[in-house]
Amino acid sequence: MSSAADTRPAPEEEPPAKKKFTFPSALTILAVVTLAVWALAFLIPPGAYDRNEDGAPVQGTYHRVDSDQSFVDRLNDLFLSPVNGLYGVQDAKTGEVGPDLAGELYGSAGVFLFVLAIGAFITVVFATGALDRGIGRLAHRLRDRGALLIVGVMLVFALLGTVEGFAEETLGFYGLIIPLMLALGYDRMVATGTIILGAGIGVLCSTVNPFATGVASSAADISLGDGIVLRAIMWVVLTAVTIAYVVRYANRVRENPDRSLSGFLPGDREHNAADAAEPPELTRLHQIILVLVGLVFAFMIFSVVPWSSALTGDADATPYGFELGWSFPHLAALFLVAAVLVGVFARFGEQRLSATIIQGAADFISPALVIVLARGVTVIMNNSQITDTVLHSIEGVVSGTSSALFAVFVFLVNLPLAFLIPSTSGHATLATPILAPLADFAGVSRAVVVTAWQAASGWMNLWVPTTAVTIGGVALAKIGYDRYLRFVWPLLAVLSVLICGFVALGAVWT
Repeated sequence: MSSAADTRPAPEEEPPAKKKFTFPSALTILAVVTLAVWALAFLIPPGAYDRNEDGAPVQGTYHRVDSDQSFVDRLNDLFLSPVNGLYGVQDAKTGEVGPDLAGELYGSAGVFLFVLAIGAFITVVFATGALDRGIGRLAHRLRDRGALLIVGVMLVFALLGTVEGFAEETLGFYGLIIPLMLALGYDRMVATGTIILGAGIGVLCSTVNPFATGVASSAADISLGDGIVLRAIMWVVLTAVTIAYVVRYANRVRENPDRSLSGFLPGDREHNAADAAEPPELTRLHQIILVLVGLVFAFMIFSVVPWSSALTGDADATPYGFELGWSFPHLAALFLVAAVLVGVFARFGEQRLSATIIQGAADFISPALVIVLARGVTVIMNNSQITDTVLHSIEGVVSGTSSALFAVFVFLVNLPLAFLIPSTSGHATLATPILAPLADFAGVSRAVVVTAWQAASGWMNLWVPTTAVTIGGVALAKIGYDRYLRFVWPLLAVLSVLICGFVALGAVWT
């Protein structure tokens, strides 16, 4: 080794890069919640309400009870909580939940399979390319009519959001929508608002969205169709308000680009709508598939709506002869059959269709497992007999309030929960079993609790940075998150007032 090498100063070591904080996944959060609830069960005294013939708690009958659970029993509940969350069975006499008991299914096996089935269906539909191409054709056809383009795309996204939770799928449309909006004289914020708010308002006003309304209705022990009239009216009004808000901002930016909240990147002002690549035409096969998808969701809505109650306003009305009264097992079968039909029409072949269905179920295993873990938490609370104690403590807060104030309370109390539990399915499974019985005390339909809950979850997901739809969307659009917040906060304020008004009206109406 040369002397020069011996005298060369040692290179300075660079300090290790600081790891950025990443918000834990929903599974991790629920695992922590499971441990926390299990530990709190040692401190919260067990208690119970008397139940009526429908199994609902009777107000004013809460009383303390003695628990015969040993420490080993509690450890066993913790160990088996995910299993009980899937297929735990509740003993009719003792109320205890376990995988080897006889009684009524308490776990969320039905919802679990339903989520996997609709995941398979959605994946098969997207694999055909029909939905992507249909939206692309719509956007291109309206490329020289700016306001109409915004309205058309937002309506489609909102419709998909309200029936099937269309949200993360929107991330694939930024590459198409942004150039079209820039070519029409708008900025990147218009494209971002069109996509995020279009789908987001649909999810906020979910009518039969299986991942929001479906899971929450199951946890509240009501039909998926209960409350659909109120949610449909909310969807019409809130979607119109949101579209008007985005169109108003878009017109302001086109008239005066200096008023843009996002600004313009180099080359943004050089786009030309006439140069936008035209998506391929919809084939006859694509048209058939789009019609088939529409019919499947229309039939799902028909099958779950309690038509006699919806049309007469009487919750106890005798069902009409044509009502199906389907629940999650039926809907799971519907979407599995529909996935196969779409694959057959698309000529996938046996190998590709099987692989796509399996891949679709695999892609949706995460929200399905979140539902199972969240249900496992309620099993721990049930077996330690603290559920009614928690319910009784909240009863003291809402007792004496009007039904309208109760509905607003449900909306407000779910806002921080939606931030802490970013998974819609997990939030629903965890919170709704506690909040739904409160509706019985307030003389309000449990469907109002579901509507208020999903509105809170949807409202938060329009802006919180813990959702891939929001943070991923602003990243793809190349705009700052702080600028997006400046753009969206006035709309959030208006929506919150409207939501409170609707849930209060729904509480009084029912």
